[in-house]
Amino acid sequence: MIQPGDYGLPGSLTRVLADVAAERAAQDARWGLQEHPDGTGPEYAPDADLAKRAVADALAEGRLTWRHILHEEVLEAFAEDDASRLREELIQVAAVAVTWVQDMDRRAQSAGGPPSGEAISPSRAAAEGSTPP
Repeated sequence: MIQPGDYGLPGSLTRVLADVAAERAAQDARWGLQEHPDGTGPEYAPDADLAKRAVADALAEGRLTWRHILHEEVLEAFAEDDASRLREELIQVAAVAVTWVQDMDRRAQSAGGPPSGEAISPSRAAAEGSTPP
């Protein structure tokens, strides 16, 4: 059964978020708790504006890609210096990345293969103490 957020592929949101959680666990295992400054601010607004124009142009020309969309979201996050707005932008970055992976999985399944999410990622395998197939 398709649930909200499954992007037309039953269980895809749960699978992708499990892979994200496993990657986060692998990062923690490797690097421990990391604390860094955000390094964002309005000085990056011109880059964000260029990315927005690139998305609009690509959409108008019928050549919009996930790369365009994710790039725009990342640069919008870079342009924020307010913590709550930065958090909102980073959630949007994460959501676009998750949707991109779901789309890749859906395309793989449409092509007759298993969703790419069916193959365990190397970081998830490491977090679970197994070897990817």
